[in-house]
Amino acid sequence: MRLPEARGDLSAAVIEGLRSGQAVEVAHLPKLRDTDPLADEDLQLALTVCYELHYSGFEDVDDRWEWHPGLLALRAEMEQLFERALRALTGPQPAVGAAEIPAALTALTAEHDGPSLGRHIQSHATIEQFREFVVHRSLYQLKEADPHTFAIPRLAGRAKAALIEIQIDEYGSGRLPRMHAELFRTTMSCLGLNTEYGAYLDRLPATTLAVTNMLSMFALHRRLRAALTGQLAAFEMGSSLPNSRYANGLRRLGGDSRATLFYDEHVEADAVHEQIAAHDMCGSLVAEHPELSADVLFGAAASEALGGRASAHLLDSWAAGASSLRPVTGPGSAGRLPETQLPAGVAS
Repeated sequence: MRLPEARGDLSAAVIEGLRSGQAVEVAHLPKLRDTDPLADEDLQLALTVCYELHYSGFEDVDDRWEWHPGLLALRAEMEQLFERALRALTGPQPAVGAAEIPAALTALTAEHDGPSLGRHIQSHATIEQFREFVVHRSLYQLKEADPHTFAIPRLAGRAKAALIEIQIDEYGSGRLPRMHAELFRTTMSCLGLNTEYGAYLDRLPATTLAVTNMLSMFALHRRLRAALTGQLAAFEMGSSLPNSRYANGLRRLGGDSRATLFYDEHVEADAVHEQIAAHDMCGSLVAEHPELSADVLFGAAASEALGGRASAHLLDSWAAGASSLRPVTGPGSAGRLPETQLPAGVAS
């Protein structure tokens, strides 16, 4: 993946430091802006760049930057602001017993009245809007399950076994064509989109980056392992119905079975995963560590809140007749979506 274009002084300092190979020291970097950390383009991009060093990295960036002390110190400052904003957004979560965890998670993930991204995509979205939706999801879906794998060595007993059971499905039981990330890549290909990981990073707004950054922050800190399990449970519990709507929306637009397989697979798989995640993973974790109860619910609440903000951005943009993606900057075709060609796998 290429380093993205900076969106302010903070991300510029991080990106130029990586590009030049010069040490990044917190004292020499611009002060973090006093804005909403969850919507700040500069801060969210800087966090994304830091986190991606733990995944695929960047072209021409030395892998040793992953553990550079100066960069980690800066990341810690940004994470402090990010986590504080997340906790303010969700509010304090109750400490409930292990037996009550599934019901509490169900309450947090219950579908509410109001605008629904899934319903819009099922019945009203244009093919251009569906492509945008897929682009927004690409930064996570092309590495689906990877953040949660960080939690495996941090759990024990039934909670660990439950997470592994979910992850086995996510990784296609070891068969590359069945890996969920590969199924998503196929959907992107059918829609005529660039399937290279990170190809659209410059187009993704802060509301989208914040969702993936939340996952990475939870994943990379052992103290937040319970929040990561809560996030995963919320994601699985709220997945089947939206994915059914996404699949039906793509079929309405002419998508064939190859194009919709990613969504159809999640309708079936996540109906099973939600029970494993809520009862066997989160319930077992809290049974063994009652002090982690509120963190499990915090992770679920944060997932729902940031997911709602990201969906609202798409719906508000489309209602205004605008693109939900950031505009293309600079010469060339990097980050541009196809406009006129008929995608493979989508009928005319």
